[in-house]
This record gives sequence, C-alpha cells and structure tokens, in this order.
Amino acid sequence: MSTAKQSLARLDDLIDGRLMAKLDQLDVVSRKIFSGKLHGERRSKRRGQSVEFADFRPYAAGDDLRFVDWNIYGRLDRLFLKMFLEEEDLSLVIAIDASASMRTGEPDSFDYARKLAMALGYVGLSNQHRVSMLAFNEHGVERISNLRGRRKSSELASWLLRLKPEGGSGFDAAMKTAALSRLGRGVMIVVSDFLLREGYERGLGMVAGRGFDLFALQVLSPQQVDPTREGGVSGDLKLVDSESLGETEVTVTPALLSSYKARLDGWTGGLRQWCARRAVTHLVVESSLPVETLMLEYLRRRGLVR
Repeated sequence: MSTAKQSLARLDDLIDGRLMAKLDQLDVVSRKIFSGKLHGERRSKRRGQSVEFADFRPYAAGDDLRFVDWNIYGRLDRLFLKMFLEEEDLSLVIAIDASASMRTGEPDSFDYARKLAMALGYVGLSNQHRVSMLAFNEHGVERISNLRGRRKSSELASWLLRLKPEGGSGFDAAMKTAALSRLGRGVMIVVSDFLLREGYERGLGMVAGRGFDLFALQVLSPQQVDPTREGGVSGDLKLVDSESLGETEVTVTPALLSSYKARLDGWTGGLRQWCARRAVTHLVVESSLPVETLMLEYLRRRGLVR
C-alpha cells in the first residue's frame, strides 16, 4: 500500500544538530584569487602570506569576534573590527531547480535538493561568507540574498521550506538573472536534475567564468537512475510529463529500459563533458545518498569544501 510523501516542515527536517556539529569543521573553498580589495569581513585562510592592516569599522551583529580590537574596546567601550587589504569576502550562491520534475522518486529529489542547499548554506553562514540562494522555475526566480552568520540559519531554513516545485524549469532565465546580479565572487552551486527541455548549455554558459567556481550538482532519484528499483515502473503505463502534462502510453520491456538507460547515460555524459571543457565541476548525486556522506566525503574530494 502506498503512502503520501511527507513534506519537509521544520528546520530539523532540513538539518539536525548532529549534522550541524559535523559541518562546523568544514569551510567552502574557492580557487579564485581576490586581491586589491578592502573587505575585512572575513580573515584570509591562505597561510604564509602577509595580511596588511588597513582600517577599522564598527562591529555589526554576526561579525566574527576574533577580529574585534579589544584595546579600542577597553578605551572607548565600543566594538570595532580590524580590516585587512588581503582579506577575502567570499560569496556562496546556490541555485535550486524548483520545477515539477524535481518532485520525483523516493527519496524525493526536491526535498534532497533543499536539504543539500541547507547544509551548504549552513557551512557558508558558519564561516561568515555571504550566502545567497535562488530558486527557479517557469514562473520566475525567488531569491534570498547576502545572509551572513550562523544566526541567519533559521531565516534560510524558513525560505527553503516555503519553496514549492511546479511547472517547467525556466533555467535559462534564472541563470541570466544570476549572471546579471551583483552577488560577488566565490562559489556558485547549481542543484538540478538537469533534465531540461531547453538544454543546459546556454544557461550554464551565462554563469561560467563570471568570477565563480561553478559546480553543477545533478540530483537524480534512484528510480530515475534505474527504473526497475523498488518504487520503479513495470507493465503497461500511462506516463504524464510533470512539466508539460503531456501523456504517453508505454509498455515497460527490457528493450525500453535499455534504451532509457542509454539516453540518460548519453545526456549525463554530455553534461559532464561540457562542464569539463569549461572548468565546471559536475557531480551526479542520487537522492538516496546521505547528505552527511555527500558533504564530508564526496564534496571534500571534489574540492568544494575542506
């Protein structure tokens, strides 16, 4: 007997305290070099290089207390932050596919994408990076921008929990919005199934080389990877396209499954090659993979976190 999917409803459904504790040891890594800019919100983590003091600025809620000048506090009873020329202000931008095709499989791909976005966002917030997210489908782009500090975790979670997957992807328009937005430089992560009617080349091409280390995380359910797995398909079926609502009647046969697998492998392989030629990191992620394993093992090996 089938049961209805239980949607995410609370912060703990996205990320629990145990995972938070493990993520506290991680930081987002950017290979981009920032130089000649006056920031001061975040101390550079590059070792063996001089950090040139430049100025002070008033302390703001959420700033790292390690950079407070306590001598000034002792004299003036006010908090000021030290600023350095070589400090890096890293932006973490996460784009989430909120089209209807993401509401697929068991575990649900869209819920998995939101859990992953929350975990990545938490790492960024904990390390005082500027965190922005956008969710996209054919109805437009929803955004939350320039969050910083662990105290913003609840605000980020509330935004993610409100998202609903519906309609087509609107991928190209969303990537154009991201490319034209002043979101800083650092790391951009696109979380999608990338099974896009319009293709991925034009959209990803708009954000590749825009000052970001770009990651394409392709989230697929186990049933998308192999339709014969538990909860998969068999027999005579009427398939309904979740985005266009078009209907097709099929009979599931070994030949049909083989053809499907070949087409999926060809599509995913094409995306992987496209990304490799443009220094974009591509990774296929099954929604059955624990987010903890993905963060602590796979994304560490791919250089997104350390």
